[in-house]
Amino acid sequence: MTPEPHSPVPPPGCPAHGSGLPVPLYTPEYAADPQAYYAYLRHFGAAAPVEIAPGVDATLVTDHATALHLLQDSSNFRKDARRWRDVAEGRIGPDNPVVPMLGYRPNAMFTDGAEHARLRQAITDSLARVDSRQLTEMTKRASDYLIAQVAARGSVDLMNDYVKQLPLLVFNELFGCPADVGDRVVFGISGVFEGVNAEKANMVLGQAVGELVALKRARPADDVTSHLMRHEARLSDEELVHQLILLLGAGAEPLRNLIGNTLHRLLTHDRYADGGLIEEAIDDTLWENPPMANYAPHYPASDLEFAGTKMRAGDLVLVSITAANTDPALAAARQTGGRRAHLAWSAGPHACPSKDLARLVTMTAIENLLNRLHDIELAVPEDSLTWRPGPFHRALAVLPCRFTPQVVHRPTPPRAQESARADHQAPAGRRAERSGVWSSFLSWLKG
Repeated sequence: MTPEPHSPVPPPGCPAHGSGLPVPLYTPEYAADPQAYYAYLRHFGAAAPVEIAPGVDATLVTDHATALHLLQDSSNFRKDARRWRDVAEGRIGPDNPVVPMLGYRPNAMFTDGAEHARLRQAITDSLARVDSRQLTEMTKRASDYLIAQVAARGSVDLMNDYVKQLPLLVFNELFGCPADVGDRVVFGISGVFEGVNAEKANMVLGQAVGELVALKRARPADDVTSHLMRHEARLSDEELVHQLILLLGAGAEPLRNLIGNTLHRLLTHDRYADGGLIEEAIDDTLWENPPMANYAPHYPASDLEFAGTKMRAGDLVLVSITAANTDPALAAARQTGGRRAHLAWSAGPHACPSKDLARLVTMTAIENLLNRLHDIELAVPEDSLTWRPGPFHRALAVLPCRFTPQVVHRPTPPRAQESARADHQAPAGRRAERSGVWSSFLSWLKG
């Protein structure tokens, strides 16, 4: 696939400049100005050749209508990553940093047909049992704890001191994680998404969630893990582990990036300065700066031509959610259509089943922060902020802010879920670590 004769040159710093090679989406240059890359990729048509890690090629769909077609076409495109030809034929090894994000797991994301329907029903039914008021309380507890750690300083890196920690604190409580398991879940999820020592992080995550399943088999409680366990789908322990990893993953990187990107928008756009516009800022972020920029992996079931591009069975095809949402052809329709017609939650049979919960956590986390630190503002020029490189996420590296220092008088904390605090559930011979953020949070809750 080659650009037309009058194609624009690749963006500055793009290693594909003049080479005809796939365009890399993992460089600092791409992270600094992804829209310049999408503008260039659109010249290839609705789909373009990209490289998501050194030696890992994919086709990226950048057109909104084409992306929607792909997401809804379960006949020609499958989700089962065992179809990924480059992995099956040994060109990509298990130690590749993108494999933990794309490799097959027996969960609802990477299955098709009846098996997908069974696993997804278990997830949607279990999430439907989450009480929105309890989730709001969990989020406020996590928010209050994190704010208490920085309130006296008058300064905070919102990304690393608040945004990065909050979703996992909420989800660890929601899933009933004891201290030792929760600390290792935090380590594992972070490593998988960062792509740093991802193979080890993936192993630690699997072991921790496996222990959580064993604990809940012995002592079920009122938490999502136990709801999944009791579901009529009768999930095996292996299936439980992988559904939980899927849900914990969705509650980590995408949610933290949604909170962070929305805070960035609120702090850098004057139009939100009057307050009361947090929901509008969330919607604008989901349209223009979604937390997962490129994802939704699919594989052609057979050789075909799609969007003017010839594809072989098992080729990796990704959707650029950001490029699709900012498709110039969609601009007029966005002004007249629904504000939530974006693809940030995906679409079709694999659309996100927890978007309402994610919006609630995001809204509560931001509202509580702005109410508590009411004069918070960016502490550095906006153009000095840097975005983390990576082909999938859209996330700031840091978000330094300042505010008037406060004296924190912590009230007697409400009781957290007993199952999340039951340290005696830890396996024999293993002492719960007390250095992790989850252990620290549980200690803070206990007073």
